[in-house]
Amino acid sequence: MQAFVEFVVRGLVDRPTDVRVTSVQRHGITVYEVEVGPGDAGKIIGRRGATIQAIRSILQVGAMKAGIRCQLELVED
Repeated sequence: MQAFVEFVVRGLVDRPTDVRVTSVQRHGITVYEVEVGPGDAGKIIGRRGATIQAIRSILQVGAMKAGIRCQLELVED
């Protein structure tokens, strides 16, 4: 799942080398924290959050098929 998140996010940003995805366990849920370079957060969020919601939806479907629970968070400085 982490590789999927990295692949999608790197395809959306201007600086794919600045993308970092880390997984953290919180209360039995795997949380994928995404960090991007300066100025790229807006590209991940999209208009009214549509892009990040689409990524989260696809991630949830994959997680259900794998039998796990996960979330996606965008970490901004």
